[in-house]
Amino acid sequence: MTATVNDIMQRAQQQQVEFISLQFTDIAGMLKNVTIPVAMLADCLDHGVWFDGSALEGPARVAETDMYLVPDIATFAVMPWDDATGVVTARFICDVYSPDGRPYAGDPRRVFRRAVADAQAMGFIYRLSAEVEFFLFKTDSDTRPVLIPNDSVGYFDATNDSFTRFRRHVVKALGAFNINVNATHHEGAVGQHEIDLQIESGMAAADAVMTLRQVLRSMALQQGLFASFMPKPMMGINGSGMHVHQSLADAVTGVNVFIDQNDSYGLSPVAKHFMAGLLAHAPGMLAVLAPLVNSYKRLVPGYEAPAYVSWGRTNRGALVRVPRILPDRPQTTRIELRSPDPACNPYLAYAVMLQAGLDGIRRELPLPPAAEEDLVTMNARSRIHPLLPMTLGEAVTELQRDEVIADTLGPLIYQRFVESRQREWEEYRQHVSNWEIDRYLPIY
Repeated sequence: MTATVNDIMQRAQQQQVEFISLQFTDIAGMLKNVTIPVAMLADCLDHGVWFDGSALEGPARVAETDMYLVPDIATFAVMPWDDATGVVTARFICDVYSPDGRPYAGDPRRVFRRAVADAQAMGFIYRLSAEVEFFLFKTDSDTRPVLIPNDSVGYFDATNDSFTRFRRHVVKALGAFNINVNATHHEGAVGQHEIDLQIESGMAAADAVMTLRQVLRSMALQQGLFASFMPKPMMGINGSGMHVHQSLADAVTGVNVFIDQNDSYGLSPVAKHFMAGLLAHAPGMLAVLAPLVNSYKRLVPGYEAPAYVSWGRTNRGALVRVPRILPDRPQTTRIELRSPDPACNPYLAYAVMLQAGLDGIRRELPLPPAAEEDLVTMNARSRIHPLLPMTLGEAVTELQRDEVIADTLGPLIYQRFVESRQREWEEYRQHVSNWEIDRYLPIY
């Protein structure tokens, strides 16, 4: 049942809410916030709350401009970690509007909403879920992260330590936001963990990722830990990815349109065209899915991360994987894209993935043969399969060549995003690292 404004007012009163956190996301994917006292809730729900819209531009901020936030009442929830302080705070995730009352073109949530509408116009509902990997590091006396993992166990190790309990507490906290979890476990690297979200339709899936990141960061700090979504914080071990499982359902019947039980992979022609679109636009959308200089130190052979434009079923190094489906559960048919990492902006990432797949369906793109050979140990210069961009600089160049991905972002976000990524790449390119000093100074 859809909540109403009266429902929200009653819930806020019953739960003794004192403050409202109005949340939105900048272009870089950072969570932003405006806090109001609960006495202003009715006015906020009626008229929104004004703020400086340049906060949306992240590192590419150029000029102040007035915008206002409109709460999405479906996202109302009391934040459970505030209970210990005695101050009860609830949150809304908000949409951003221009002074003329139109949705603001620089709002990442608007970009994804437009992509979802395009899918619905074609008769589809976009369904997806994320496997979010992250590290837990120790902190110093100022609560700044220290590059010391919180444990020394490995992949799926069964333990009953405080960190296993921490993941369970996170799952319970997510329940307060109506976010359900499929599973949680320790990942392959020391200090690395994974939480797998249940599949959702459209905006709820992207909102869930943003909420999960906030819950993890807030609850980790309470334990004297730092939850890091940096893709590759340590050399020589696996980095953190955010594998995204996705499918399309019929907008009228809700039936999964990716299913074809007579196909060897269980995939319908629609699914294959969608996957072909993902592969065709993989280089162009990679800067959005893997947005940091550091992201490309994860996307290398040898660490179960994709380095090639390929697909398959058994291959953990493939860019797109087709999970095996039990014969009596064909409705769970889906494909898994393995290039995103948890530093991405989920609204922009999900938008470009969806539009790439829809482009494959519109143009009936053919799916290349599957790659079931071992891509994990394949030489990085192999030409059996095309390489993904190997640096952020290369990825931005590919983005500038891809009209579908650029159009998905829209002129304003596209310009700001490219400017910020180019600036980061140039700063990195000019930086002299400790590795260079250690290697070259004694010799040259």
